[in-house]
Amino acid sequence: MLPLIKAAAGGLTGICQTSSHLQGPLHSCLKVLSAGLKTYEIPPDYSDVVLPDKPKLKFLNKVPNLKKAKKEAKKLWDIQGPAKSANTFTTGQYAIVAMGGGYLHWGHIEMMRLTINRKMDARTTFAMWRINAPYKPITRKGLGQRMGGGKGAIDHYVTPVRYGRLIVEVGGKVELGEVEHILTEVAKKLPFPAKVMSKESLAALQKKQADMEQNNQNPWTFKKIAQGNMLGIRRVLSPFDLHNHGRFTGKFHFPQRV
Repeated sequence: MLPLIKAAAGGLTGICQTSSHLQGPLHSCLKVLSAGLKTYEIPPDYSDVVLPDKPKLKFLNKVPNLKKAKKEAKKLWDIQGPAKSANTFTTGQYAIVAMGGGYLHWGHIEMMRLTINRKMDARTTFAMWRINAPYKPITRKGLGQRMGGGKGAIDHYVTPVRYGRLIVEVGGKVELGEVEHILTEVAKKLPFPAKVMSKESLAALQKKQADMEQNNQNPWTFKKIAQGNMLGIRRVLSPFDLHNHGRFTGKFHFPQRV
């Protein structure tokens, strides 16, 4: 009986060795299947997210509620340089961030409102404005009028936007991949360059700019040249250039300039 058990064990060992040679790794003479195994990431925790009572974008007036409309000069400085307000997140996780300056008409605002409200899921997502309703008057003269005759009548109102300002903020129990295509569709239709960003990507962008200034190997920066008045450059520089150290040309931003 004992020789038969030894022979059977030897035959089984031979089968296991042959199977290991032909079919791959074995564990206790059993093949380990690894093709169908996959490790999934743990879903994010949204227990601290509170959805507002009205999650959709509200309607913004086309004309400000003024007793008497007042004409203004162009004042192009309101779209130049970096944004001083609404440049950080409040309650949302994702937003459309302006990468340059420009004016938003009421048609742009209505396009954003309709597109986002129609395509987002109000049960898990909310959106909020980070811009004001149109308030700056733009004048225009009618066709066929001769030169002169004073300033034209008010034609419409716009909202000035500077670089780095958040236009629409989106949050809720969603990830970036669920709302990115909606925000990207909106950002492409704006009259200035805009980008869809999250809290992390916006912080990384600001950190990258700070690291560039801190680790700059070139001692001759725009700021040092302007402050030292090298070659009499102060004669051709404006106070706007001195204040922003050459990082902006009007409404355009130079991301690589330190």
